[in-house]
Amino acid sequence: MIRAIVTDIEGTTSSLSFVQDVLFPYAHARMAAFVREHDQEPAVARLLAEARAVAGGELSETDLVAQLRRWIEDDRKVTPLKALQGLIWAEGYRRSDFQGHVYPDAASRLREWHATGIALYVYSSGSVLAQQLLFGHSEAGDLTELFAGYFDTAIGHKREAASYRAIAERIAAPPAEILFLSDVVEELDAARAAGMQTVWLVREGTVDPAAAHRQTRDFAAIPLTFPSDESA
Repeated sequence: MIRAIVTDIEGTTSSLSFVQDVLFPYAHARMAAFVREHDQEPAVARLLAEARAVAGGELSETDLVAQLRRWIEDDRKVTPLKALQGLIWAEGYRRSDFQGHVYPDAASRLREWHATGIALYVYSSGSVLAQQLLFGHSEAGDLTELFAGYFDTAIGHKREAASYRAIAERIAAPPAEILFLSDVVEELDAARAAGMQTVWLVREGTVDPAAAHRQTRDFAAIPLTFPSDESA
């Protein structure tokens, strides 16, 4: 029986188009002004220093902003970039420039699972702040109270089994009793390698009964019981 559920965001609880067509362009457009206005703040200065280290050089502010924008365009999973994006999106949410998209079936089932006592967690390449903002300012209302915790790439990359083993340790539950939800097969492979149960969200296209992971089109059909050997 499943004791905890860890869910991805993009393509799973929320549409890819919201992230790619709303959030990423917003951060791209605001990056230069945000850096200029906040670069003396200790938290932002630290993130900019980390970004320079990843870029491999002592970049000027102009060159650093250009590098950050290139990473956004390439959808690079760079931890300081994700943190900076989260800070920029926080301003956007506060201004009501947009609301976080969450599929109605996901919001309904997450509330149902929470009510039954299942511990819910988020694991996304977006920063923890970005995750909390999306669910806290969602079209379905404030959903943050449903989650027991959030994980980002600070715990490890999403296509590495070690990341999921670390999450299981943090959750303090046997991996076989943790269900991971995602739309990316490589992430599901890594979670299964760590011993977790998996469900593959296929929001578009046809469900394949022979797929490497159990597939479903929405949260309504996600099972909470699995054969004992399914994570093997």
